[in-house]
Amino acid sequence: MPYTRTATRLAATLFVVISFTLPFANLLHATSSPAQAASLQTRHRTTPAARRTPPAATTDGMPKIVSYRIDAGQSKFNVRAFVSGLLSSFGHDHTIAVRDFSGEVRLMPDTLESASLQMFVNARSLAVVDDVSDKDRRKIEGTMRDEVLEVGKYSEMIFRSTNVQVRKRGDEQYQARITGDLTLHGVTRPVSVDAQVVTRGDTLRASGEFSLRQTDYKVTPPSVGLGTVKVKDGLKLTFDIIARR
Repeated sequence: MPYTRTATRLAATLFVVISFTLPFANLLHATSSPAQAASLQTRHRTTPAARRTPPAATTDGMPKIVSYRIDAGQSKFNVRAFVSGLLSSFGHDHTIAVRDFSGEVRLMPDTLESASLQMFVNARSLAVVDDVSDKDRRKIEGTMRDEVLEVGKYSEMIFRSTNVQVRKRGDEQYQARITGDLTLHGVTRPVSVDAQVVTRGDTLRASGEFSLRQTDYKVTPPSVGLGTVKVKDGLKLTFDIIARR
């Protein structure tokens, strides 16, 4: 009879559904106790709405490493060059801004464990930001790009971290020592950088300074007037980097 066939099909369907869902129900029952469920409900009720979303977890329940992309438009990265020589009083120290750079920071949220950094700088983007005439600015930038950095051959500077040591200083504040390899002017050498790091929500901010010697990278510091005015070998680099995930 049609009614009998319909009832039979309905029973078969219910059997399939029950057979499919029962293992999942047993699994949930086995992995969750009433006390754990009540605790979870309590945490959901008491968590402030403004609290940062917890980091996503991997399949084993551990927080996963997250990635932050450098926001060059909101960041600052400057190079300070100093003059020396017999007539250095007639020269000027120069501040050079890095305009075009990118990179990525990867780390474990809340602890900064397993942190790493890679950064890429367009060597052609370095620009003098001192209060000088347009003629002097063009001359300085031309010398820097064509004769000092030789951007036609070495258009990019690259930094890749090999080790990051982190010490927590306060709520979402850290002191980091970043060691890595810097490739500049075709030469790769290890450098270490100290940085103050702050993480808030989806934003990471790192600031600090470090020094480089140009001759370590086979760069010849420029000079004029038979060396009576020349740029010192040591450069001071300062940074205030904003990265977002």
